[in-house]
Amino acid sequence: MKTDVLVIGGGPAGIISALFAKENYPEKEVMIIRREEKVLVPCGIPYIFGTLGDVDNDVISDTVLSSKGIDLVVDSVIKVDINNKVAITENNHEIGFEKLILATGSRPFIPPIKGTDKDGVYFVKKDAKYLESMLNKVRNSDRIAIVGGGFIGVEFADEIRKLGKEVHIVERSSHLLHLSFDDEFCVLAENELMKQGVQVHTGVGIKEICGKKSAECVLLENGEKIEVDMVLLSTGARPNTKLAESMGLNVNNYGIVVDEYMRTSHPDVFAVGDCAQKLDFFTRRPKPTMLASVATAEARVAGANVYKIKAFNNIKGTLGIFMTKIGDLSLGAAGMIERCAHREGFDYVVGRSKVVDKHPGSLPNTHEIVTKLIFTRRGGFFIGGQVAGGDTVGEIVNLVGFAIESEYTADKYMNLQVGTHPLLTPPPTTPATIKAVEDALKKIQN
Repeated sequence: MKTDVLVIGGGPAGIISALFAKENYPEKEVMIIRREEKVLVPCGIPYIFGTLGDVDNDVISDTVLSSKGIDLVVDSVIKVDINNKVAITENNHEIGFEKLILATGSRPFIPPIKGTDKDGVYFVKKDAKYLESMLNKVRNSDRIAIVGGGFIGVEFADEIRKLGKEVHIVERSSHLLHLSFDDEFCVLAENELMKQGVQVHTGVGIKEICGKKSAECVLLENGEKIEVDMVLLSTGARPNTKLAESMGLNVNNYGIVVDEYMRTSHPDVFAVGDCAQKLDFFTRRPKPTMLASVATAEARVAGANVYKIKAFNNIKGTLGIFMTKIGDLSLGAAGMIERCAHREGFDYVVGRSKVVDKHPGSLPNTHEIVTKLIFTRRGGFFIGGQVAGGDTVGEIVNLVGFAIESEYTADKYMNLQVGTHPLLTPPPTTPATIKAVEDALKKIQN
């Protein structure tokens, strides 16, 4: 087989890379090769176990590729001869190419905990058959422990408790979501989970998963035992760089090293998504950010520029815009949290506001919106924001992310024109972010 652009990996980063390559170079043949029969929406995986109820409800249709004339091969690449530009697959196929885009994703991190090999212990994998087996185990279990209190762990806990299970979540850090939010927002998340019936254990790690052949209990480092029928390890992921390393590409602990155009150390090889290194927006140091939104942004850059620089990229680095929903509480963050700004030595001020997300506040389903924005003391530039409240939180946080990337100052933001509606937004007299900016400006100007 032969193609012009070969994309290895069929997740969101691979799909968008292929689509943008075909759109920008319609005369070129584009092929995706992936190991999975079905490709899942990665961010939707926790919802398979509650809201969606089935793995097939989280599948990305292959028609998105076939409708654009992109070839699809279900196989696994085991070797790439970069000198001769040939990819060799597990089924002994050879695929020639001109340009190569690596979108090989990530693999679960297995912590050094005794008992992780027992029956009934699962990891978060983007594999439909594995998740079908895991869903069946969840349905047949009464007591489930989730190890790891990041976004995925928290979302799994919230979804599985909807099935009426006894759910425990264990996090070694002092709070759930500790890497993404300041403590006051972490506490909001914990309180909401407990309100929904999840049992939260923070500030303690796992010593051992006990049982003869199957997981029967989780032993915490403080000596507490949690009886279980199943354990889910949501302890993070690592870039899947095995193929890139075998090709001799420049790779480090954060992924495949790339430039602003997602080019690797080989001029005809690009890397995007979880397998590619990210540089922090503020410090330009490597950072372990794995988000589908970031992966697809990188994929658009790689696909457009795979033959020539068509899309100029002057993004300084990966910003990181996170959001989640737990029960009735939505949370979002963009840029630096205060804990990080303090650690990095920034001279900053914080602006806060609390408003309702409808007007008047007596309207049904009204939520309080809590906003925290962080600015440089000198110049008043946006460097971070966190928001908690109802379903409007997602777009508010995206607006904060835009302000950071666009180098908005507090002064400039105060004059921003925003639309309002009683059912959709806070009142025009108290827009959530503008009120927080107003609070920060008092401190900047003093």
